[in-house]
Amino acid sequence: MKRNIKKSIRLLCSLVTFVGCSAFASDLKVGDSAPNFNLQATTGGFYQLSDYQGKQAVVLAWYPMANTRGCTIECKSLTEQGHLIREYDVSYVMASVDPIDDNRAFAEKTGADFPMLSDPTKATAKAYQVLNMFRVASRVTFYISKEGKILKIDDDITPKSAAQDIANNLAALNIDKK
Repeated sequence: MKRNIKKSIRLLCSLVTFVGCSAFASDLKVGDSAPNFNLQATTGGFYQLSDYQGKQAVVLAWYPMANTRGCTIECKSLTEQGHLIREYDVSYVMASVDPIDDNRAFAEKTGADFPMLSDPTKATAKAYQVLNMFRVASRVTFYISKEGKILKIDDDITPKSAAQDIANNLAALNIDKK
């Protein structure tokens, strides 16, 4: 039964991606303080936004579900073209409401060389207002300053060019290069 529900959600996420619908609506705005989080990562340990305050900007890329078509394409973009993002003084992560074991398997399958965060309680997804009607995260990328302020909220993600698009946004936001 649980497997059928997961298959149905994957199908719905793929359909939403295919038809280009956006289920994202947020009261969070540019200039707001980004909600803190403390989420388990595929690389081991936990990532907390407040650990970066005063040190480094953060790119938090939410994705709907591990092992779905669009999410796989986006993850591979960030893996294969991650050098474009690493030119900037920024930490970047992908996050979903998937359990950590699903994200670990997904990271291994895609060769992800960056942390993928798991929010199975959906508390952080709710705080970022990305939890959609399918109870998964909408594909939304948050750009967060060293001071913890939201610099940009991007809900118009093209999975195939995600890494290049993030690098372009970092340049437009005047994020320091390393």
